[in-house]
Amino acid sequence: MEEQYILGHTLKTWTERHPALERIIRAEEVVWLNPNDQSFNDYRSSLSLSLVDIKEAAARFRRFQPLIATLFPETAEEEGLIESSIVQIPKMQSDLSSHYRVDLPGKLWVKADHELPISGSIKARGGIYEILKFAEHLALEHGLLQTSDDYSLLAGAEARALFQQYGIMVGSTGNLGLSIGIMGAKLGFNVEVHMSVDAKEWKKEKLRSAGVTVVEHAEDFSRAVTEGRKAAEAAPHVYFVDDEWSRDLFMGYAVAALRIKKQLETAHIQVDEAHPLLVYLPCGVGGGPGGVTFGLKQVFGDAVHCFFAEPTESPAMFLGLLTGMHEKVSVEDFGLSNRTVADGLAVGRPSGFAGKMVEKMVSGMYTVRDEHLYQLLRQLIDAEGMYLEPSALAGFPGPYNLIGTAAGKEYLKQQGLDEEKLTNATHLLWGTGGNMVPDDVRQADYQSGMK
Repeated sequence: MEEQYILGHTLKTWTERHPALERIIRAEEVVWLNPNDQSFNDYRSSLSLSLVDIKEAAARFRRFQPLIATLFPETAEEEGLIESSIVQIPKMQSDLSSHYRVDLPGKLWVKADHELPISGSIKARGGIYEILKFAEHLALEHGLLQTSDDYSLLAGAEARALFQQYGIMVGSTGNLGLSIGIMGAKLGFNVEVHMSVDAKEWKKEKLRSAGVTVVEHAEDFSRAVTEGRKAAEAAPHVYFVDDEWSRDLFMGYAVAALRIKKQLETAHIQVDEAHPLLVYLPCGVGGGPGGVTFGLKQVFGDAVHCFFAEPTESPAMFLGLLTGMHEKVSVEDFGLSNRTVADGLAVGRPSGFAGKMVEKMVSGMYTVRDEHLYQLLRQLIDAEGMYLEPSALAGFPGPYNLIGTAAGKEYLKQQGLDEEKLTNATHLLWGTGGNMVPDDVRQADYQSGMK
């Protein structure tokens, strides 16, 4: 039998170099510590982006709040702010501790991005930010706007006539397409979303009802992005949102860190070396969790520890970081299917931009089986009455992986996270999406968790 070569090396060489690969290839649940994780101050100055860039993005969001409040009345009460709450989940903490047979010290919280207005997922941060930035650029360039103006004037006929001359394209498994499609169409842009085979039918319908053109692809996310990119290059006046390489998406996600800092202060939650913040983020192509991690590190430094979670069949960022090959490697290279109920995480090839930005920031990675996601989904509804879509549950095993596995315990030891510090710890699970999911789909998801 001919030996299999992957990126110039045999499979045997890869598995000898990275023993965790053997279990990843078998689609097992794996916990891995990132050997490249470093103290933030050691590399802060070498990063191409900084806290200044995050504050600039936050200021742009603020300028747009009057427009958002005008276009989306559901945000008027918050004056156009697109933000979600942090929610403590003590019943779920107790249930999970029973389920995993290990008590979790500290307090368990959810960052409720499933309740974000407009598109009900973390993608409302990056996707909407990138569209707003593009709209601002056009309006400034055409003399319709000055940055000191009230941006609600962009809801007027003149701005709409300008935006209607432009197209926006994006490749998506679902949620990014929703955020860009809904915001782009509302402003007047002609939006075309290239959807991968994993995209849920209801997400396509939602987009069509918002006046967005949906192009369906029979292949995975990477192919949908590639096809969208090609179509955009061939068309004049078309702006392509590139989920694999976008700096603007990344910055939109990073703004979350400034907001969380305020929310934790309001909740009287201290974050420092003695009171660690441990964050567990579902990961698809990597822009969302990457941007959030980048922001959190800028704000909290080494007091924050970020872990990424992926489906066992789609560990794209895991393979990118583990092998150091980033966007050059795909899950299919290692024989995995990239088929998962976690449609938002069904990504075969990671973002090279996000991976390289956070390769020294991510504390570790772990994978989760589909049936485990459904189980957690049911448990969360039963315990807290909170529905998250399957992708958004990927973070939930994280705290228990940390205290209940050999790799997790090794991390705690390395970082000096002793019993006292863990008792003072805040565990934050990122609830990446769910509020827009139709009732019949929610019920079917709940039933799947009963099996």
